Amino acid sequence: MNLARLAAAMSASGGSGPEIAGVAIADLAYRTSTVEPGALFFCVPGSRFDGHDLAPEAVRRGAVALVVERVLDAAVPQLVVDDVRAAMPPASVEFFGDPTRTLDVAAVTGTAGKTTTTYLLHAILEAAGRRPALLTNLERRVGDERLPADLNTPEAIDLQRLFRAMLDAGNETVAMEATSIAQVKHRLDGTRFAVLAFTNLSQDHLDFHGTMEEYFAAKRRLFDQADHAVVNGGDEWGRRLAAELPAATVVDPAAPLAASLRLRGSFNRANALLAAASARALGVDDDAIVRGLESVRGIPGRFEEVDEGQPFTVLVDYAHKPGSLHTVLTAARGIATGQLICVFGCGGDRDRGKRPLMGRIASDLADRAILTSDNPRSEDPQAIIDDVLAGAPELEVEPDRRAAIELALSAARDGDVVVVAGKGHEQGQEIAGETHPFDDRAVAREVLRKLGAAA
Repeated sequence: MNLARLAAAMSASGGSGPEIAGVAIADLAYRTSTVEPGALFFCVPGSRFDGHDLAPEAVRRGAVALVVERVLDAAVPQLVVDDVRAAMPPASVEFFGDPTRTLDVAAVTGTAGKTTTTYLLHAILEAAGRRPALLTNLERRVGDERLPADLNTPEAIDLQRLFRAMLDAGNETVAMEATSIAQVKHRLDGTRFAVLAFTNLSQDHLDFHGTMEEYFAAKRRLFDQADHAVVNGGDEWGRRLAAELPAATVVDPAAPLAASLRLRGSFNRANALLAAASARALGVDDDAIVRGLESVRGIPGRFEEVDEGQPFTVLVDYAHKPGSLHTVLTAARGIATGQLICVFGCGGDRDRGKRPLMGRIASDLADRAILTSDNPRSEDPQAIIDDVLAGAPELEVEPDRRAAIELALSAARDGDVVVVAGKGHEQGQEIAGETHPFDDRAVAREVLRKLGAAA
């Protein structure tokens, strides 16, 4: 594509004249490791590195032009913009042929329930013969290919490239998660949502957004890009959103559900209703909706049962924020005929304000709550534990996550429910800059087998 055409899409200065008239762009890149000969390189300022400092390397690797916020000493054409990150979406949409003009994007946003609702929506679209792709924090599906997940919502260049790949692979629709952080970072700019569903809003990511009002505002802005809006009317923030979107479809989480849902937990019923309403907005008939919902046996790491024949229930869930933990423990209480035991922790380098709240929730809702490490990342694990204890000093503490899981499972008896919360589908534990193999489901299974052998 001619560089002048991309410059016009970005409203960039320096984007006209003979110096760029004959420049052909073969690809777009924002990381030097992905630069190929003929690429247009976006010098994105980041928290750790400034892409402007990496421009010489990008040129050495074959970049034939740069997008910058300040003019650099470089022997290639430079397009100057106010915000390089914000310039990536319009350039990407133009370069990849505006794929969501054709591809129907069915997206889900909210604090909790995004992944499950997205999987349910994907299953419905599949049952309806809409050839859906999938984009979640668990996996990506493009055509018949399954790919590992990276960022929940990829950067704009990667996202638009994915959308184009989906169309080229024969996908007609895509079910995806849409995050508030991605909205603020312009990753979703230029994406048309055929339908966008809102699950709920509760405290999370305040280290990024600052306040709940800003968090809500980021979600709200996404709906300006949606043809149809579907909102959970059972959520306080959802009702506020619906009031601001008069044409929105408001879903009552207590409404009847025609399908026999295989997923446990009342919250999954609400997710299913939201997925069903989103599918209807796309013209899917009720028969396909029922078939799609009933085809889903489970979602990895979401209220996922670990069964080794033990006389009690073990559930692993991704709940790592106050609202999610409350929802999961409340649902687990409805299953238990005995005690409810919870193992949980809080991640490092994330919103510290939610830690005491989660401690209080676990202490109030579980008969026995064991506080442990989650993903401490660069923080001292004990410092994180101390923050949680500020909200519930009576909590039992076992910093070693494997030992905490073993403690909980060893104590469980007939009719009890053990919830291991926080990491869900994750297969590693991030400690001091290193990721160590750790899967709550695998550890629970190992412990249950050991206990069974010793019985």
